[in-house]
Amino acid sequence: MIVSPLHLKPLKLGSVIGVVAPAGQLDEQNLAKAVAYLTSNGYRVVYGDAIFRKHGYLAGTDEERADDINTMFQRRDIDAIFCACGGYGSPRIASLLNYSLIKKHPKIFWGYSDITFLHVAIQQLTGLTTFHGPMLSSDLGTETRQDELKELLAWLRAPSALIYLAEEILFHGTAHGKLIGGNLSLLVSSLGTPYEVDTDGAILFIEEIDEEPYVIDRLLNQLKLAGKFAKVSAVILGHFNNCVAKNGRLSFTLNDLFIQHIVPVGKPILAGFNVGHCEPNDPMPIGAFCEVNTYDKTVVIKNPFTHD
Repeated sequence: MIVSPLHLKPLKLGSVIGVVAPAGQLDEQNLAKAVAYLTSNGYRVVYGDAIFRKHGYLAGTDEERADDINTMFQRRDIDAIFCACGGYGSPRIASLLNYSLIKKHPKIFWGYSDITFLHVAIQQLTGLTTFHGPMLSSDLGTETRQDELKELLAWLRAPSALIYLAEEILFHGTAHGKLIGGNLSLLVSSLGTPYEVDTDGAILFIEEIDEEPYVIDRLLNQLKLAGKFAKVSAVILGHFNNCVAKNGRLSFTLNDLFIQHIVPVGKPILAGFNVGHCEPNDPMPIGAFCEVNTYDKTVVIKNPFTHD
C-alpha cells in the first residue's frame, strides 16, 4: 500500500507527552525517574488509563492497551506518545488501533523492541513516520541514561538529519529508500498478517536480543524465503545483544549467518550500529528517507519532520 507521508511537529518546551504501555508491564520506579526528568525540564506528562494495570503478563487487556493509544492520538493536547516498555503483546492490539484516527491526528510515536509490530502497522497503513528508540521505563529511567534522554529531547525539539557510521561492511554499494525495520522476531511475526512488513525498495534495519544463533538463522531464513531481502535496497544491521551460542554448543557466528542469508542478494549491507537493545540506542525514524554509502560507511536519514 502506498500512502503519502504525514506532517509531524517537533516538540517544544511545554509539550505534553502521553505515556502508554502497549505490551508488557513496566518498572514503576524507572518510569517515575524518567517522568521526573521530563517534568523538571519543562514537559507535561499524561499517563494512559491502563498503564499500571496487570492482566497476566500484559499491561491491561488488549482493548485497554489499544484504547490508550487511540485516545492519545485523538487528544489534541497530546503532542507525542512515548511507550514505557516493550516485552510482549503489541501484535495483539494491531487490529484494535484506529488507523484513520491516527492518520487524522499525526504525532510523534516512540518505542522499540516489541513495539516494532506497531511501528510497521502504523507507518504502512497511515504514512506516519514513527520513531524506533529507547523507552521511558525499560531504558531511560536509569541514571546512566539521562544524558541520552537529554540528547533525544533536544533532537526532537530541533530535529535535523541523522548521520550514522558503520563499523563493518559486508557488501559494498550505495542505495536510497524508505527506512523500515526493527526487532527481527517482530518483523518475522508480521509475515502472513495484514501488517506484513513491506521491504520493496526499502532500507531495512534489524536488531535482536537474547536469541541464540540457530534462532537468528531461522528468522533470517524465513525473511529470505518470504522474499523480503530480495526486495530491499540495502540492509542495516543493528545491535544483536547476547545473541550467542549457549552451553558451549557448536555454532555459526552471526556474521556467518548474515553472509549465508543476506549477502547473496547483492545489496549493500552495513553493520555495527547502536540500534536496538544497547546503550545508547540511536533513534531510527521509520518511514523517513534514507541513503547509505558503504564506501564512506555512512547512513544518512533525512530530517523526518520535513518533506522537502
